[in-house]
Amino acid sequence: MNWFYLAMAILAEIGATSALKSTQGFSKLLPSVLTVIGYGAALFFLSLTLRTIPMGIAYAIWSGVGIVLISAVGWLAYDQKLDAPAVAGISLIICGVIVLNVFSKATAH
Repeated sequence: MNWFYLAMAILAEIGATSALKSTQGFSKLLPSVLTVIGYGAALFFLSLTLRTIPMGIAYAIWSGVGIVLISAVGWLAYDQKLDAPAVAGISLIICGVIVLNVFSKATAH
């Protein structure tokens, strides 16, 4: 269940961050409410994850996967451009998450 909770934390964070763009400085009610609920859910599920996965590993995966996926949302939904250095950096983040999961003895498998 720990990896399920981490996946839920990531999805909630992506939803909240996507809604955050639409809040226009928290002046729009619905996107603002979605943002607050999404970040609350993300932190709740992340806290459940921390029962079994070490804090540094869980946070690295949560933030790394979140960065990659929110970059994809920005590119697809908001037509934000990703240049070659951005794609290279995102690729390095993906590699880092893979290294943590495949080679690190610090993760809880």
